[in-house]
Amino acid sequence: MGAAAKLQIDYPRLADIRQHPATWWRDVLAVVCYARDGDALASPLPDMPAAHVMLPVLAGLDGTVEVWRLAGPMQSGQHGRVQYRRNERMLFAALSIAEQEFAAPQSDRSASALRGATRAVYRQLFDALSALGFPHPLRIWNVLPEINGQTREGERYWHFNDARQEAFIGVRRDIADNVPAASALGSPHAGPLTVYCIASTRAPITLENPRQRSAWDYPAQYGPKSPTFARGCIESGPAQTLFVSGTASIVGFETAHAGDVRAQTQETLRNIGALLAAANARLGSERYALERLSYKVYVRRPEDLSHIDQELRRAIGPEARALYLKADICRRDLLVEIEALGS
Repeated sequence: MGAAAKLQIDYPRLADIRQHPATWWRDVLAVVCYARDGDALASPLPDMPAAHVMLPVLAGLDGTVEVWRLAGPMQSGQHGRVQYRRNERMLFAALSIAEQEFAAPQSDRSASALRGATRAVYRQLFDALSALGFPHPLRIWNVLPEINGQTREGERYWHFNDARQEAFIGVRRDIADNVPAASALGSPHAGPLTVYCIASTRAPITLENPRQRSAWDYPAQYGPKSPTFARGCIESGPAQTLFVSGTASIVGFETAHAGDVRAQTQETLRNIGALLAAANARLGSERYALERLSYKVYVRRPEDLSHIDQELRRAIGPEARALYLKADICRRDLLVEIEALGS
């Protein structure tokens, strides 16, 4: 059922969706709740799994949530710490683990705790995906506090990448080529490491960007271990949903336009356009276009929001669908990151 149905994403207010009848929830695959530090992160329904992410929504849209919809019926459950919801085609899975559980007094706490939490999160996630029969993550989101924070052994993002790669290797998963689309963002507030994903029973078609070196092949100046993600992927099967990874102003492997948020936004959209061209070439059709995507935009400095929004709408059109979130980005000199969904 729903083998070729479109995966839809909407950004309603949490207060509004709580008023919907039970029949409306039948086709809800995933809910992501965003909040500021100290805000309540309550799920919309007691039995509805949700990812709780400490990233503030910008543009005066407090209380906005992300809702993924797909033809049901759905089944909810929990495997270890992993909350999940699934139908026959896709699975949403989410979990959070506090770094404090892995603090080691005799070493650099910031590094060792993050590495321990990352390994634990991914071990539990992969165990759940395998046990539930959805072994192929299509898209993974990672949110960790202080992503650009420094330790004696380098940036916290480096330690996250190292531990994530260890976790992939530990369960005999590829760390290059055949890897999922992903994003890694920094929460501006203290909170747990939160990871959530969309997974499938089928392996996706992975995509790389001809304008960028593959992230899993970055030089050592960006960390001892490279990030483990593809620039995008296409869901196998008739639906062919496109997941565009978090994309920034990187050409080759270097940051372009440091300090210029307008130019970074333009370059980011050129990168997304190049990925769409690669996706269309792979399928042999003009299936995907900038104006038909749904966007999520991560903004380092809230004062840059109007400039980013202007550039987005100049490139895509005034009807562009975008949710803006306050987040730190994996490199200190990056001011904006954009991801997208297309079908």
